[in-house]
Amino acid sequence: MTRSDTSDAPPDAATTHAWTALGGDPALLERVAYRPVSGALPARLPVAELARATVGVCSLAAAELGARRSGGAVPAVWVDEGAVATAFVSERHLRIDGRKPTNFAPLSGFWRAADGWVRTHANYPHHRARLLTALGLPADSGPDDLAAALAARPARAVQETVYAAGGLAVAVARPGESAIPLAGLPLIESRRIGEGAARPLREAPLPTSGPRSGPASGVRVLDLTRVIAGPVATRTLALLGADVLRVDSPRLPEDPDAHADTGFGKRSTAVDLAAPEGRRTVDALLADADVVVTGYRPGALDRFGLAPDAVLERHPRLIVAQLCAWGWSGPWAGRRGFDSLVQAATGIAAIEADTDAGTDGRPGALPAQALDHGTGYLLAAAVLRALTERQETGGGRHLRLSLAGTASWLMRGIAPAPLGRRADGPAHDPAPWLAETASDLGKLRYARSPIGLPTGSPDGPPDWARPPGRLGADEPRWL
Repeated sequence: MTRSDTSDAPPDAATTHAWTALGGDPALLERVAYRPVSGALPARLPVAELARATVGVCSLAAAELGARRSGGAVPAVWVDEGAVATAFVSERHLRIDGRKPTNFAPLSGFWRAADGWVRTHANYPHHRARLLTALGLPADSGPDDLAAALAARPARAVQETVYAAGGLAVAVARPGESAIPLAGLPLIESRRIGEGAARPLREAPLPTSGPRSGPASGVRVLDLTRVIAGPVATRTLALLGADVLRVDSPRLPEDPDAHADTGFGKRSTAVDLAAPEGRRTVDALLADADVVVTGYRPGALDRFGLAPDAVLERHPRLIVAQLCAWGWSGPWAGRRGFDSLVQAATGIAAIEADTDAGTDGRPGALPAQALDHGTGYLLAAAVLRALTERQETGGGRHLRLSLAGTASWLMRGIAPAPLGRRADGPAHDPAPWLAETASDLGKLRYARSPIGLPTGSPDGPPDWARPPGRLGADEPRWL
């Protein structure tokens, strides 16, 4: 194993920044190292540095929790940048019985407006319907119809019209601009709730065969997240041994291909929070949970009794971890959002535009949904660190992260990589980090987790104990 620079080099700045934001002990930073790879995640912005740092601190947080539970010293861990680059585009590597999923629907993408560009997101049927309704287009409209309608309207007018109808479209920010203030956006917010006796984690029996018990074994995680960022976080906690139960509404459709990518290691149930019995079911699950992770807009779950303060009042030792798109304050906080939209609205798309492709001014995109994946690993790391701290101090925790906060860090907090540096050398080969498994969904090819193992671990790269099952097929109970 080698560090990405030299064996006695200090930790890189991005890893140090992320670990500091997590409240980690600076002395532990020397315990994480990277195995470099060329040709991975090339971009104008330092995407590769963000990716390896988020996985690095998550790996270190897992090692710290394992050491706290075992009573030993925190071991050194190494992270392979090839594994990181593969995992950050896991949805692109997924195959289901040989079929390649469609990651963006035909009406999702960049479109010319009368005075600039618009980015739409219409992957879900209800978002597609709202987009077309807002623009006065028939339900069977295709890309050409949408392009014509958008070309005649100003970008910000489209943005606000579609938003008012519950759809998803943003005006693409020009170079040097952003629709939301990026200065001051925190990467991670964490506050302790109350005091109390330390809360040892329940012990899970060591398996007699199959994957080894991980540092989060016995931890119960209620997963109220969707799409990529939140599910990546809970997928990672499941990898590390947690009992993760994902809860979806039977009223809100989920992309089955997205679930096939991020459902590894978890169980999945359907509960209608709009019904009193559904709310009672979730509160009973919370009473025996260690962690609840939510991935909805600020305030979206409050009417179901799931406002963080209300949950922590009923369950004061719980770790409540929240994720949103646009940050937790300001005029955009309550808006729906996805990684691609945050890239467009914050100026990332303008920075990543391919100026060599011509003069049409078409915006660009990061080589991965890096805000989603990076925030997912940071969220998992924050939960792991909160579990470690609760072992010592008791009390609950309230954690908050956002895609916009990660975007701000990428644009303002990480030293820019030299242009083309990551593209030098042979192209990154993902093959060593892909695996196959049978599942109820079919034969899956998938990207393995990039979480680093302690140096000298005999177990090999970690893998999930179970493939994803059918969405909503499990009972709403803990193992």
